Amino acid sequence: MAQTTSLTGELTFRLDPELTPAFLDELTRLWADVSNAGGAVGFPDPVTYDDVRPETDRYLRTIAEGRHRLLAGLDDRGRLRATAFLGFTEHRLQRHVAWLTTVMVDPSLQRGGHGRALLGAAEAHARALGLEALKLTCRGGLGLERFYASCGYREVGRVPGGLRVSADDYRDDIMMWLPLT
Repeated sequence: MAQTTSLTGELTFRLDPELTPAFLDELTRLWADVSNAGGAVGFPDPVTYDDVRPETDRYLRTIAEGRHRLLAGLDDRGRLRATAFLGFTEHRLQRHVAWLTTVMVDPSLQRGGHGRALLGAAEAHARALGLEALKLTCRGGLGLERFYASCGYREVGRVPGGLRVSADDYRDDIMMWLPLT
């Protein structure tokens, strides 16, 4: 059953929206748009819809298996404008924690507080699910760790050159942690 949090600016955040073919198409297009605008969401730019769609389908499978839950930010017309996935592990010592992955805000809405609102909604839903912490990784060299730190996350690890964006562009892989208790 989908859960909705409060309206923030132009977006309503919904956990577990209905994954219709049209919604999955919107998700794929958002992911490509964010990537092509320089967003650090798993692809070097440029990418096409066809590059991204297999990853959308992979997430669909992991949602069906219960390994991920999708948080969607929808505008007043119901269009997908932001996402974050809560990823769960089966490891018995880490069931109290979820990974926050593929955190995206439509490029046309960035710098308007929507990323901060998305993280707040993810936090609220994680608490409601009984989780005690969230963790995420981000790409170095973009200032993302400063943004996440401003939202309460703390850097807990860094792998220098752990991400290869292109043949000669290596970035740090930074792990961030947010206690929820």
